[in-house]
Amino acid sequence: MPRNLHATEDPSRTIASTRRVASAPARNRDKSESGGLRDAFHQAAHLSAQAAGSVWAFLLASAVIVVWLVTGPIFGFSDTWQLVINTATTIVTFLMVFLIQNTQNRDARALHLKIDELLRAVGEARTGLVNLEKLSEAELEDLEAEFERVRRRACKSPAAKRAEPEGTR
Repeated sequence: MPRNLHATEDPSRTIASTRRVASAPARNRDKSESGGLRDAFHQAAHLSAQAAGSVWAFLLASAVIVVWLVTGPIFGFSDTWQLVINTATTIVTFLMVFLIQNTQNRDARALHLKIDELLRAVGEARTGLVNLEKLSEAELEDLEAEFERVRRRACKSPAAKRAEPEGTR
């Protein structure tokens, strides 16, 4: 069960204690996803995403298309010739969807954890904002409207006008 984080807690945790928290073993993992298979998939997804996003991957894909185009006249632009590139691109696209989704899920999770830690560490921050991603769409719209009102008030305040550069008033 996660503990509640309050702004009144001591934010002066050391880097070493943060590392201990980050490297602590996960206790509530589902047995079917624990250890080897999940970690192996993450590692493969990370390496594949890095490779697929490289210049070399783009050049290789471009070269495959050029070779395919050059072989068109050799195969008489047959249906089989077209089927080869269609099948290859469909398979690659299908697999890349899962790799990209895995990478985005991990990045979003890490970003949320970093922001949660910042909210916890800042004394004036509302720690109730820590799990915004779990709010309903209506609750998010209400909160967005509240922040819009705060922004408008801040823009109308004399302090905000003094902070504006001279040419923008």
